[in-house]
Amino acid sequence: MSLIRIIIVTVSIFLASCGLLPSQQNKSNDVAPAPAAQALPSPPPASIAKPKPQVEKDLWVRIRDGFALGPYSQEQLDEYVSWYASHPEYIERVFTRGQRYLYHIVERVEAQGLPLEIALMPVVESAFDPFAYSYATASGMWQFMSGTGREYGLKQNWWYDGRRDIIDSTDAALAYLERLHQMFDDNWLHALAAYNTGQGRLQRSINRNAKAGKPTDFWSLSLPRETRAYVPQLLALSKIIANPEKYDIELPEIVNAPYFVAVDIDSQIDLARASELAEISMDELYLLNPGYNRWATDPEGPHRLLIPASQAEGFSAALATIPVEQRISWQRYTIKRGDSLIKIAKRFNTSPEALRTANNLTSSRIRAGATLLIPSASEQSEHYAFSSNQRRASSQSNSKGGKGSTKVNYVVKKGDSFWRIANQHKVSVNALAKWNGMSSRDTLRPGQKLVVWSKTSSTNGGEGITRRLTYKVRSGDSLDTIARKFNVSIQDISRWNNVAIKNYIHPGQQLTLYVDVTGSR
Repeated sequence: MSLIRIIIVTVSIFLASCGLLPSQQNKSNDVAPAPAAQALPSPPPASIAKPKPQVEKDLWVRIRDGFALGPYSQEQLDEYVSWYASHPEYIERVFTRGQRYLYHIVERVEAQGLPLEIALMPVVESAFDPFAYSYATASGMWQFMSGTGREYGLKQNWWYDGRRDIIDSTDAALAYLERLHQMFDDNWLHALAAYNTGQGRLQRSINRNAKAGKPTDFWSLSLPRETRAYVPQLLALSKIIANPEKYDIELPEIVNAPYFVAVDIDSQIDLARASELAEISMDELYLLNPGYNRWATDPEGPHRLLIPASQAEGFSAALATIPVEQRISWQRYTIKRGDSLIKIAKRFNTSPEALRTANNLTSSRIRAGATLLIPSASEQSEHYAFSSNQRRASSQSNSKGGKGSTKVNYVVKKGDSFWRIANQHKVSVNALAKWNGMSSRDTLRPGQKLVVWSKTSSTNGGEGITRRLTYKVRSGDSLDTIARKFNVSIQDISRWNNVAIKNYIHPGQQLTLYVDVTGSR
């Protein structure tokens, strides 16, 4: 071999060995060193994989990374940014309430490939209150009207309202938004405005501007005040979330992990029983499953419950030990002359449909002397704090009238309406609806009880006058006997006197009561 060739080979080997040094050095930095005392065989060469990205522990970082709307000028958002920045307690309260739901919403928004500003919409819509109910009868965290909800597959009946269901309403809201986005030529501000005000009204406003040769962007449209505020509120909130330190806002910690797990239950179940099996409070169960209107799940489904992730496995195991027929309490009822399925259902806080299903009835015809199986709650009605009836009762109990007004318990008569009752008592229709946790568009039924804070003293039409009195507990009294005597609830007595329902009362103790003086015994 010539001298020149030998030199070339030698230099090539040297350079090749030098080229290996950096990669070997890098590998040694990535891998923990082996114990020095133990001789280990040399491992075979391995391909170096790229490190997997770490899962972000903070949900806020994930949300910020998904923001895609804007930027918009400061003057367009300044009013709303200033409001949020000056109300840190509101931000804290709303997102503490929303921590149950936000991870799920973020997951669904990302899965649909939508801007993550949309995950903040429930703040503007409902302040993350799954039981929110508007004067226009919109319901739930995403504030669906009844008709729109049905259009997007949200079931609504006596037992269940899908507009409040966390999973179903979120999917429906995102489907609706996607449709609006397509309808308005991929313009997200138009889609958001249409979600609030309706696609027809928004399209008419766009058409008017186009016909007049005016700009048709969101900021140039003539829209209701609520809608003009709605979109910038959402954008301002996202601006706060994007940089909370700038506005001296401290966001509550929300982990980037599921808060709940959806558990298949296969059949109807008493929610009090489910609460015991899951080892969670009734409040927590209702807040995760706000779609259920009553004391039990819908016998026709959906047959699922959302359970905190930490409790889901234990709940599933406990549920598997309970036969289907024992998940609901049953009682036998002998039909009396004059009974109907509607009357019996109302008496036992169930529905005619549930009675027909439980008794294999093909019609509503029943005969006196026959026996019905009645599904019944295992606990007193007060135990189901977020059921439809109890939420309305709570609104009535907590309502307050103006100075000099008197609380009147009014029984709805045939032909009554909100307007007629409000006019009779010289109060506003909206105030009357609010005192009773209703919308002024809701239908009233004869026999229904309403609270009216009236400045009149009329007691016509089955009304009652409420007065405050001090009751001295006697020997043999209990909260139950006192409640029955004065036609109030145990829950009311407990709240009025800051006394736990399970606590004992003693002779001589004084209790404050607010009593219908025309109807108490």
